[in-house]
Amino acid sequence: MKTKILNSFLLFIPYIIFSQTTFKGMIMDKNNPKDNLGVEGVSVHWLNTNVGTTTNEKGWFTIPYKEEYKKLVVSYIGYKTDTLTITNLKPIHHFLTLESELDEITIESKRNAVQKNSFATANIFTVNSEELLKAACCNLAESFETNPSIDVSFSDALTGTRQIQMLGLKSPYILITQENVPSIRGASQAYGLTFTPGTWVESIQISKGAGTVVNGYESISGQINTELVKPFSDNTLFVNGYANRNGRLELNTHFNQKISEKWSTGLYLHGNYRGEKFDNNGDNFLDMPLANQINIMNRWQYTDAEKGWVSFINFRYLSDDKQTGEIDFNPESDKGTTNAWGSEIDTKRFDFTAKVGYVFPELPFQSFGFQFAYSNHQQESYFGLRNYNISHESIYSNLLFNSIIGDTRNKFKTGISFTHDGYNEDVFTNTYNRVENSVGTFFEYAFDNLNNFSYTAGLRVDHHNLLGTFITPRLHFRYVPWEKATLRASVGRGIRSANIFAENQQLFASSRQLNIDNANGNIYGLDPEIAWNYGFSYLQKFNLFGQKADITLDYYVTDFENQIVVDWENPQEINFYNLEGRSIANSFQVEVNYNLAEGLDLRTAYKYFDVITDYKSGRLQKPLQPRNRFFANLSYETNNDNFNQWRFDVTFNAVGAQRLPNTSANPVQYQLPASVNGFELLNSQITKVFSKKFEVYIGAENITNTRQQNPVLGSDNPFGSNFDTSIVYAPIFGRMIYTGFRFKIN
Repeated sequence: MKTKILNSFLLFIPYIIFSQTTFKGMIMDKNNPKDNLGVEGVSVHWLNTNVGTTTNEKGWFTIPYKEEYKKLVVSYIGYKTDTLTITNLKPIHHFLTLESELDEITIESKRNAVQKNSFATANIFTVNSEELLKAACCNLAESFETNPSIDVSFSDALTGTRQIQMLGLKSPYILITQENVPSIRGASQAYGLTFTPGTWVESIQISKGAGTVVNGYESISGQINTELVKPFSDNTLFVNGYANRNGRLELNTHFNQKISEKWSTGLYLHGNYRGEKFDNNGDNFLDMPLANQINIMNRWQYTDAEKGWVSFINFRYLSDDKQTGEIDFNPESDKGTTNAWGSEIDTKRFDFTAKVGYVFPELPFQSFGFQFAYSNHQQESYFGLRNYNISHESIYSNLLFNSIIGDTRNKFKTGISFTHDGYNEDVFTNTYNRVENSVGTFFEYAFDNLNNFSYTAGLRVDHHNLLGTFITPRLHFRYVPWEKATLRASVGRGIRSANIFAENQQLFASSRQLNIDNANGNIYGLDPEIAWNYGFSYLQKFNLFGQKADITLDYYVTDFENQIVVDWENPQEINFYNLEGRSIANSFQVEVNYNLAEGLDLRTAYKYFDVITDYKSGRLQKPLQPRNRFFANLSYETNNDNFNQWRFDVTFNAVGAQRLPNTSANPVQYQLPASVNGFELLNSQITKVFSKKFEVYIGAENITNTRQQNPVLGSDNPFGSNFDTSIVYAPIFGRMIYTGFRFKIN
């Protein structure tokens, strides 16, 4: 017995010796409890001694300890100096509080418009509002023009709608969220990116590869999360006016009011209108649709930092109407006839979201949150003689809890979620109705050694009334091999039910026959899409000639277990069927950012895509998918002298050759080549800031006036068997000049 006691005592001797000589803790900002972010450079010392240290980039400190040390002093410029009583050696987590007497002191530093976080485990970067101001950014679809990780193109020759891609895959494979609530999905896939005005956007977080299990199981190639402006911090009044050469007029207004110490509200109004007709290529079809959109959002924010509560409530209503087709088409007399080919797309949408979060005041690493969202989406549309109507009612709820295991090196998130989607679709002469319900639970564990290694492992288990019970695993690693370098790797699985009609509406404006090859599945007779995404990323920051620079290498693979193949290799048909064989998307990107001089920044990127699918006619490269892309952005801003400032921005895109869908079965006059050569695009914007309150901008897109000459195939006989508006590989409108202003009162 004595021997056992002695052995136990000897085992604890190293612990007693080493653990008692140092004391650890983490210092955080009380004004930002939501993200549990540490503050770098905080001074920490024992009272009446010269023993001190500072916090590292994550807010952690380690300081020598003796038994006589009882009072710990924490100080940071602009914040109250706190003296803490230390009674044991358990690591502390302390919040800094702003010093009210030092309000007149302002510490300014310029943040990067695109921020790449070296400490996040997942491959995430943030696009701030400064970056969004480099282009017109009238809506979310147009906010990626200066970002090399997202590819933007036009979906068809009629609607003027931009579609985005990540890692060589279209937006349905990207989980698009608004403040971490899934938003653009189901019925809104085709046009939903145009439903969020650019002025409403505070920042965008882009995550490549497998995402977190917290937000659901649908993410396959990545996640795009949009943070909206906050009533508490947004301008009291903001007005943005915009006009461009293709007849588009736009007005945005923000009205924010502080109701009480804890409540703030904002009313956000957006309207855009296009009433002029343009046919620059002479094919008798509108180059851009006639359009009218009204978008209204009322946003409420509640914040009680002392007690740890924060919540947001949003109400939004949207009315979006588009008309396109032949120049002389009149819907009152020509709808449903062969007098002239035309199309109208009328959308009405209502959204309600509520978010409640609570951070335990005495335990800042512990919190819980609840998210709830309801949307009702109604679209009535027709394309020539073909009708397409869809009604989509959606409910989403998510309850989550965050805490630690032992200390803050070991964190976890867990919770339960529920989704409901009710669809009613009229497709030509057929009706498709279905209800999807799913309930799931998730657990995500994150380890960080506070130095050079971290990983996040997540697992979801969901039960879906149509897809059954399934597991979604996700895993992310981060390692710092040497100074200013970050190596990341990830692997994860995603599953989704494909909304084959809503996601491919551009194919309806054609004479193609629609076919579904049933496989006894539960969604349109088809099976769910399932894919694995895995890859790695390497970020190296460095100084070159005294200026900051970084280089990023990304390689990702998306490998489908099953995919709904959209086969339009027969020019007379659209065929939907389950994958038989292999479908894989390989994506490689190298990006270099360099601060050439004060205020002058250069961003360049090269991307290579190899996206292949086994069609019934053989293994083919994805149509309208360039293998090669090159991107460059050069921005310059003068010194900020009493807000009298100039900003200049130029963006260059080189788009490589593209394979076109097979049209060899058409008559000779309606045949297209097997592939088309690449082209270049050049955009630019100049902004003049006159004061804190007022600025104007002027810009041009597609300065080189690059245009596709025959975007509407069979335009001479739109009701014939060879009519097709979906084979679009280049801009249609040509050079477009725009101007606008921004006015704000803080």
